[in-house]
Amino acid sequence: MVNSIAPGDTTIPFWREKTLEEMDVSEWESLCDGCGRCCLNKLEDEDTGEIAWTDIACVLLDGDSCRCRDYPNRAATVPDCIPLDPETVRTLSWLPPTCGYRLVAEGRDLYWWHPLLSGDPESVHAAGISVRGRTVREQDYPDVETWEERLVDWPVEEPGE
Repeated sequence: MVNSIAPGDTTIPFWREKTLEEMDVSEWESLCDGCGRCCLNKLEDEDTGEIAWTDIACVLLDGDSCRCRDYPNRAATVPDCIPLDPETVRTLSWLPPTCGYRLVAEGRDLYWWHPLLSGDPESVHAAGISVRGRTVREQDYPDVETWEERLVDWPVEEPGE
């Protein structure tokens, strides 16, 4: 991968020297590590605002690649899909703690498995960070009332927990 850091390279990577707002489209898109965690359905407690994660994947999430099946048109199919931009990244409480956008917004570095560091888009899967093999299809759970049966904690766990 072009943006990966080679051993001994002294060039400062763009995500360490630019703000989210300064990144071009290519740089911005490359911050996504392809884990698919943000594409899991979540339940929000109306009284407390607390978010509970499910292992139910969005209808557009490809369970193998952990990428959106129709990224350019996702909002037309999934009206509650929230496009990420610098402002939303800084305000969404539910972005996973491993999310590249969240890490950069918080002034933290990317994890070793991030494709920008590893040079390999499969490293996020090999590290066990992605949703690959851990989800069920939303189509199989059309009744939101049953989603509480699918609550999980792993999407918000930090690595090593």
